[in-house]
Amino acid sequence: MTNHDAASEPQPQDLSAQDIQAVIDRILAKEEAATAKGAGHRAEDDGDGAPSARRGGLTSGKALALSERDDEHSEYDGEQRDLEERRALRRTAGLSTELEDVTEVEYRQLRLERVVLAGLWSEGTLEDAENSLQELAALAETAGSEVLDGIVQRRLKPDAGTFLGSGKAQELKDIVYATGADTVIVDSELSPSQRRGLEDIVKVKVIDRTALILDIFAQHAKSREGKAQVELAQLEYLLPRLRGWGESMSRQAGGRVGAAGGGIGSRGPGETKIELDRRRIRTRMSKLRREIAGMKPARETKRANRKRNEVPSVAIAGYTNAGKSSLLNRLTDAGVLVENALFATLDPTVRRAETPDGLPYTLSDTVGFVRSLPTQLVEAFRSTLEEVADADLILHVVDASHPDPEGQIAAVREVFSEVDARKIPEIIVLNKADAADPFVLERLRQHEPRNVVVSARTGLGIEELKQAISAAIPRPDVVLTLLIPYSRGDLLSKLHESSSEIRSLEHTADGTVARVVVREEFAAELEPFVVND
Repeated sequence: MTNHDAASEPQPQDLSAQDIQAVIDRILAKEEAATAKGAGHRAEDDGDGAPSARRGGLTSGKALALSERDDEHSEYDGEQRDLEERRALRRTAGLSTELEDVTEVEYRQLRLERVVLAGLWSEGTLEDAENSLQELAALAETAGSEVLDGIVQRRLKPDAGTFLGSGKAQELKDIVYATGADTVIVDSELSPSQRRGLEDIVKVKVIDRTALILDIFAQHAKSREGKAQVELAQLEYLLPRLRGWGESMSRQAGGRVGAAGGGIGSRGPGETKIELDRRRIRTRMSKLRREIAGMKPARETKRANRKRNEVPSVAIAGYTNAGKSSLLNRLTDAGVLVENALFATLDPTVRRAETPDGLPYTLSDTVGFVRSLPTQLVEAFRSTLEEVADADLILHVVDASHPDPEGQIAAVREVFSEVDARKIPEIIVLNKADAADPFVLERLRQHEPRNVVVSARTGLGIEELKQAISAAIPRPDVVLTLLIPYSRGDLLSKLHESSSEIRSLEHTADGTVARVVVREEFAAELEPFVVND
């Protein structure tokens, strides 16, 4: 640079306040443009000739499956003390399990896992693949992880050895190294060999979608039955994936002969450590199945009591985070836990409710569903899902503000088929109408004729929903006039406790004259007391 050039260059002290602000604005504009470019889509080659899509926008804000609202609770949700307790145990960003001094082991803090997501686009549209990856991001956030990045590879079928192609697996390794991630989560269920092969390349822990969902269930299970069901599902998932490091799992406990052997009682074919562990797991699984079977009669007894009293049963079912618990709180003031997270509540809750004309019925809040719900969970939670199969009516709650509500409906109905609940009458409840696109709502209403549009947060459509429930549940239809002796007060008590409609009561010298409307099953029991008007 010449002296003339140096003299003509404005020096810092020569810049005015306006010039400094202009420089700052230019720098900020460049950063915003770079951020927008990184958040968009770009096609890449994975090294195998197959294009893929890179998602750089996963870390901006909440995942699409989670609500953007801060005011997630209404006055009907109660004090939410369970939620305060759960959040008090949440992992905190910035804390690490690595210790500078081994003597500090008592002060070790939980680490927030930093994860990178990976998925395959093998069918459907790119939007479908990205929605699935966004749902995986929501699952990871619910489990307490920090999502750093994500990739989607266009590939007809997974690689048998590493799930992703060799080029894309190497790119994933570079992303993990660049972001400092310690975990990779794959948006599918991996075989044991695929998980090992991918771990060997990326050099960090690799888990699949099933393991992530099981981890969330383990965090949120509270009841004794729920914990047993989750543990059983985890052990079923772990059993075929059990492995050890080096030779620790392949050494045999016996089988040694000669002077250097173990002596009398130690000879034989031996049993490796992995075989011992598998045997212990199977023993534990058998015990858990017996425990769950032992808990089943209590649930069946409660269900039988409701049936004996002829109380209609309404089950609230639907995709996870669709607002089932919020709807239960709005309808019954139950005060159950409500959280903007996937699978926030696992244990079923049953509450009593009444139609606008006074007919009692029960409302059951069930566990949420998700795409590709692990079969281990369906089997382990079968006793819980029986609440849906034995209901008289299903309120199928749908998050109308979700990017793919039709996909949610299809995934839930697939689980309905697995638990033999497809023939039960169903009302589609389009929830979160205050945040949904009106065009999406109209499209869903055209596709699902039996529907109600509601907002559990604002109360929109709740009265219409109550009327729809009242019209859909089975009602008593046999009109009788009874003369009940005063010695049979139990029948009067049963009339009050059941779903029967008592139109009038008149006390006479011979007994109580009651004009009632009952169900056919109950009418047969009351036949000896029927009198002509």
